[in-house]
Amino acid sequence: MARGSRQPTLDAPRGRSGMLSRNPQPSSDRFGRFSEAFARGMGTSGFLIGMTIFVAVWLLWNTFAPVPLQFDPRETNFTLLTLILSLQASYAAPLILLAQNRQDDRDRVQIEQDRQRAERNLADTEYLAREIVALRMAVNDFHHDVMTKDVLRAELRTLLDRLDAPGTPKK
Repeated sequence: MARGSRQPTLDAPRGRSGMLSRNPQPSSDRFGRFSEAFARGMGTSGFLIGMTIFVAVWLLWNTFAPVPLQFDPRETNFTLLTLILSLQASYAAPLILLAQNRQDDRDRVQIEQDRQRAERNLADTEYLAREIVALRMAVNDFHHDVMTKDVLRAELRTLLDRLDAPGTPKK
C-alpha cells in the first residue's frame, strides 16, 4: 500500500488516520486551566488525606528508621520536609489566587449576561403587558359596538313604532 493513500477506518474520526497523527492545538490559556485543576485538586479530602499520610510516613521513617537510612533526621528538625512543604505552599498560594481570579472573571461575565437577560425579560414583559392592555381595550370597544339580538330587536321595534305612529308619512 502506498504511503499517503491509507483508507480511513471506522474507528478513527474523519481527517485523522489514527492516534499518532493527532496534533494538539496549543492553548493560550493552558496555564490558567492547570492552576484551576491544581487548586481543585488541593481542595479535596483525598489530597488532605494523602498529604497527611505522606507527612506521617516521612516523620515516622526519619524518626524510627536506622540512622544511616534516615534522609531527613529528627536531630535537624526535619529540614528537608520543612523545605518541601514551604516550596509547596509558595507555589500553591499563587496558583490558587490565579484560579480564584479566573473564577471571578467568569462570574463577572455571567453576572453581565444575567443582567442583559433580565433586561430583555423585563422589556418582553412590558411589551406583553402593553399588548394585553391593548387587547382589553379592543375587547371593551368591540363589546360596546357589538349588536346583540336584543339590541337589534329593540332598534327595529323603535323604527317600526316610528313608522306606525300617526303623522308619519307612508310610502
